[in-house]
Amino acid sequence: MADDAQHEHTFESAGDAGASATYPMQCSALRKNGFVVIKGRPCKIVDMSTSKTGKHGHAKVHLVALDIFTGKKLEDLSPSTHNMDVPNVVRREYQLLDITDDNFLSLMSDDGSTKDDVKMPEGEVGDKIQKLFREEEKDTNVIVLTAMGEELAMDAKEAPK
Repeated sequence: MADDAQHEHTFESAGDAGASATYPMQCSALRKNGFVVIKGRPCKIVDMSTSKTGKHGHAKVHLVALDIFTGKKLEDLSPSTHNMDVPNVVRREYQLLDITDDNFLSLMSDDGSTKDDVKMPEGEVGDKIQKLFREEEKDTNVIVLTAMGEELAMDAKEAPK
């Protein structure tokens, strides 16, 4: 392998000004209601317990977490000294301008830029957005959660006057 192919590296970025989608954290430092990546999915920890093992074993941390986008329950067991990925979760509030015919939210951020790529969530949150915006015709703010390249409108509230 004398050719230069072995020295060529391609680095892909999420285009988020060098910010990584995740960062490592030691298992023992994770906390309930914090975030963690399990099976490649960003999750919120709902329960965790530490078990001590035998003479030369390591303490193990048992994590129970819910996928922040699907609500699916995921579990993991990992030595407390090992690192796990923690997703960079960003929570932003936008003003709702409109709901498109194909169920996308037209949102405006504080700086006036618009965002039209957030899908109307299904279930309770979607119903709440519809009720505030369409039925009650109130100025509505939508809270959008972003992690690991995914986004979800997770709550809505009446905008302060």
